[in-house]
Amino acid sequence: MKNAVRALRAQAGLSQADLGAAMGVSRQTINSIETGRYLPSLPLAISLARYFESTVEEVFDVES
Repeated sequence: MKNAVRALRAQAGLSQADLGAAMGVSRQTINSIETGRYLPSLPLAISLARYFESTVEEVFDVES
C-alpha cells in the first residue's frame, strides 16, 4: 500500500522522530510506514490523517 506520509511529514517540516513522538510511536515505525514495510493499525492511520488534517483515503492509497 502506498502512502503520502513522507511527503506530508516533509511538507510540515517534521523529522520522523518528531512525527513518531506526536503519534506515540517510534521513529522506526514512521520509517516503516513510509517505506511500505508496515501497515499501520486503523487507529494509527486515522491519527496520522487527522494530524495532517486529511482523510485516511488521502494519506493511504488502498488501490496499490
